[in-house]
Amino acid sequence: CIFFDGQPELGDKAPFIIRKTDGGYGYATTDLATIEHRVKVWQADEVWYVVGAPQSLHFSQLFDATRRWGMQPRMEHVAFGSILGEDGRMMKTRSGESVGLQELLGEAEERALAVVQEKNPELTEQEKAEIGHAVGIGAVKYMELSQHRLTDYKFSWEKMLSFNGNTAPYLQNAYVRTRGIFRKLDGPAEFSGPYELAEESERWLALTLSRFAEVVPSVLEDFRPNLLASYLFTLAQAFHSFFEACPVLRAEGQVRATRLALCEATSRVLRTGLNLMGIRVTERM
Repeated sequence: CIFFDGQPELGDKAPFIIRKTDGGYGYATTDLATIEHRVKVWQADEVWYVVGAPQSLHFSQLFDATRRWGMQPRMEHVAFGSILGEDGRMMKTRSGESVGLQELLGEAEERALAVVQEKNPELTEQEKAEIGHAVGIGAVKYMELSQHRLTDYKFSWEKMLSFNGNTAPYLQNAYVRTRGIFRKLDGPAEFSGPYELAEESERWLALTLSRFAEVVPSVLEDFRPNLLASYLFTLAQAFHSFFEACPVLRAEGQVRATRLALCEATSRVLRTGLNLMGIRVTERM
């Protein structure tokens, strides 16, 4: 055992049990052995543990024990909060059991498919299935990644699958709008400059686009994908404002070229940003 007397941040009186009196081993032993393997065999210089916040004490003790052992990789406990039901309690099935991920994703896909069938009955069955899959799975991923990772949040199908607000469907729909513009062109798109940003919504969109390169590295600073989600939501809002205020296809000359360039850049950033979060986009919605 390792004791941490006088170190409240390490549990003070709570020992780190490496071997039990009966010779048995627990998580502490296997975790130490795993770190040794990763450092000595895999040559890892960083080890991240993406585990719920209730295990924070265990990992604080584990990292301290590892350093005492003489191994010095950068070790991070990337803690996260809990998913709650709409009643504010830990999310459970009706029978009181934990909700399985496969079951959850399956239901998300079914619900998204129902929405697609209602809104776009003219699509082929294959198109509906592909869109339902992208929207359903994307909605679950985005709901999780858009929260601060230490925050508990309430799970809501209605909010998650909404096409309004900070949701994956809202962002995916913004991407679809950008592609819809290019499908309506009567010829190849012309992006040649110089560009003219005369309207306020054009300038806001351009400035928002310019921030993408700064946002992506910041996600890793404290393991916060919600920063990327927040940025993409702001970008989608900026694009929707631009879309409503600035006609693209009816514009002419450099005004048209500028607006097409903004649409193309928005399309690329939304697609890239969502892809970084493991979320697919579709050409139609």
